[in-house]
Formats: sequence, C-alpha cells, structure tokens
Amino acid sequence: MIGSLLVLAAALTFTPEDAQIAYESAKGLVEKHTPRDAGTLAACRAANYILDTASAYGADVRRDSFMTETPFGQKRMMNLECSFVADPKLPWLVFVSHYDTKPGINCPGANDGASTTGLLIALARALFRNQPQKGNILLLWTDGEECIQSYTENDGLWGARHAAAKYKNEGKDIRAVFCLDMLGDKDLQITVPANGTPKLRQIVERMSKKIGLKNLTLSKDVVIDDHVPFLDAGFRAVDLIDFKYEGPEGTYWHTPQDTMEQVSADSLLKAGQLVVALINGFYR
Repeated sequence: MIGSLLVLAAALTFTPEDAQIAYESAKGLVEKHTPRDAGTLAACRAANYILDTASAYGADVRRDSFMTETPFGQKRMMNLECSFVADPKLPWLVFVSHYDTKPGINCPGANDGASTTGLLIALARALFRNQPQKGNILLLWTDGEECIQSYTENDGLWGARHAAAKYKNEGKDIRAVFCLDMLGDKDLQITVPANGTPKLRQIVERMSKKIGLKNLTLSKDVVIDDHVPFLDAGFRAVDLIDFKYEGPEGTYWHTPQDTMEQVSADSLLKAGQLVVALINGFYR
C-alpha cells in the first residue's frame, strides 16, 4: 500500500508566474539548443543550460554523466538531478522529464521534451521557496529518451534506465515516479497510459478531479516512455502525456512543427497545478 507521503509546512503552489517561467525556460532551450540529440556536444550544452537556469532560482542541480551502449557505439550522456530533502530516511517522489530531441530529424522538440523540462525548472523554483518538511522530492531531467532507430534494450530510454538502475542499487525508498511528457500542448489533453501502476493511475485521476482539471483521461493504450525502466526495476511509476498533439495538417510530434507556437503557459499552469496537487496530497 502507498502510505501518506508528503505534508508541507504550507501548501505548495504553482502560480501563473511559475507557468510563465516554465514557458520561457522551454523557449530558451528550444531557441538556444536545437538540436540536442543524446550523446552529442549540443546535448551537453543543453544540460548546462538547464542546470544554469534552475540554479538561478536557488535549486541545487547536479550532473550525472554516464557512458552507454547505442546502435552506433558507446556514447556519453548526462542526466540532471535536483533533490529537496526533508529527511534522507523518508520516502521519495520522483518527477521525470527528458530534454533530448529525436535524432536524425528536423524537430525542435518544443512540446516533446522542452515543455516539461521547463515545467521541472519552474517546479524547482516553487520547491525552493517552500521546502518539503515530511518527505523528499527528486526532479530528474533525462538524456536519451528518444531512440535512434527503434526502442530496444540498447536504443532509447538511456537516461531513465541509468537512473532506475542507480536508485535501485542505492536502495532508494521511492514511493512513486511520475513521468511528465508533452504537457505544454496548447490544446492540452492529458492521458495516463495503461502501462502504469494502477494505484498511481487512480491517484492522478482523483487529483485531477480535485483541482477541476477536466482534460485528463485514463487511456487503454500502452506508451513507451521514461516511466518504463522504473516499472521494470520494480518501482511504482506512471506516465502523464498529451499524445494527441496535432493540428489541421496532422501530427506535430517528431516534425518541424513541434515549435513554441504550439505550446502555452496556460497548459503548463494546468500541468504544474496537477503536479503540485500530487505533492500536496496524501496517497493511500
């Protein structure tokens, strides 16, 4: 059973100002660091941008560099971690977003990667001003979520695989992992894929109703995303994603049309408020 996790000294909030910071942070990533394919110097520079931007709001962000096998040989990749610790003995909530772009295609990755990267930066700011008192929170920006050819054991989800294995080896008491992806879509329609911990799926649905968020559904689809390695490692995990990302001409996903014009601060506000509701809530 997932017990009560987290009580803050005062309720954590995610404000319109936070949402604007999320949007501007995503915009900066897209404008200054596109492409940012995993295992490239451009991705390393993108990671430094994320670190510098979140650190400017007081967050203590750490690099976690690792070597991994890919279809084109070994590559060095870099995750980023930011911890808010009430007591190391207490359990953790983990929130994950990837920041890399899809290799080999012309795609800015504004919604797919940048939007939730900015969301975690803004969340770091919110958590810095209101530190948790009875639980620990880990923000994780992953490199290498996008596959090069197709998702296999050595293609894609590299950052999440590395982190999940590391946390398991450390014996980290993680009660829930929430993967956040493509949540900046102007026409926000959040889905929670079927391949997630059932109890967490119910909690996300309940919290969305509690805050009056009407555009969230529990999907019957299976989605390969950064939550999967955590499930494989035995952690409770769930994915929050807007996979219906399209316009009159068709999908924007993995196309040149995945630009900041398709992203809105209002959607990031809704997504941020849902994340905060999860943090503020009591899990059963």
